[in-house]
Amino acid sequence: MEEKKQHTCLKLHINGKEEAIFVKGTWFDTHFNLSITDGSTAWYCHASEEELKQRAAQWDQPVSEYVKLSERYLGFQQPGSVYAFADAGDGHKRLSWTFEKGGMTLYWRWKCMQSPDSKKATAEILNFLMDANIRLSEEVVIKTELFEKTKVEAEKCLAQSERIANERVEFESEIYTKFLGVLNSKKAKLRELRDQLSKQDNTDKHPQEEDDAEKTESFDEESDYDKSDEDEGPQTCITSSSKDVVANKPSRRRGSKLL
Repeated sequence: MEEKKQHTCLKLHINGKEEAIFVKGTWFDTHFNLSITDGSTAWYCHASEEELKQRAAQWDQPVSEYVKLSERYLGFQQPGSVYAFADAGDGHKRLSWTFEKGGMTLYWRWKCMQSPDSKKATAEILNFLMDANIRLSEEVVIKTELFEKTKVEAEKCLAQSERIANERVEFESEIYTKFLGVLNSKKAKLRELRDQLSKQDNTDKHPQEEDDAEKTESFDEESDYDKSDEDEGPQTCITSSSKDVVANKPSRRRGSKLL
């Protein structure tokens, strides 16, 4: 099974100088390789697994963490780090960088040997950069096309959303208009029924009032008749009583004649 690896290429400016070096890194899980060029001369560094174990043990780190941290600082130039690429004698160089950890500034460095074939090593780095540039250009083209397609789809969706919103407004307006028409018709019908009921109630009340009036008049006539009877009754009795008394009274004149 082929070991997993990643490639990086960093254009590294040393101490703010205009001149730069290119650092190409090939990163594995337990080791890494560096290829460096300034355009004319090339250097290389093969960090073996055994050497990485020794260095990681000095910093109380796993090997994988040491490799990831090295890739972070040699894959992208970190603003807070101080880089150096100093002479190490016999044409060799020493690449170093600093980083902060636990409130302390740590200093890592690796010796880079001069390449026996600088032109070939430089050409390999340039080919890698060209290939990477081509891949990036292709990705840019693909993503640009995808963006344009997405933009067109988004415009279509926006237009469709506006159309649906307009149709919804028109539909709601039409429904409200019909609803108001039906509601007003129902109100008019209810008013008409209410008026009919009111008229019918008034019609039913008039005959009842006339009957009540007739009953009242009849009652009044009967009352007057009863009163007249009451008024005449005592007089008649008194008259008849007087007549009865006169009729029953003995006549003195007749008695005296008999004697």
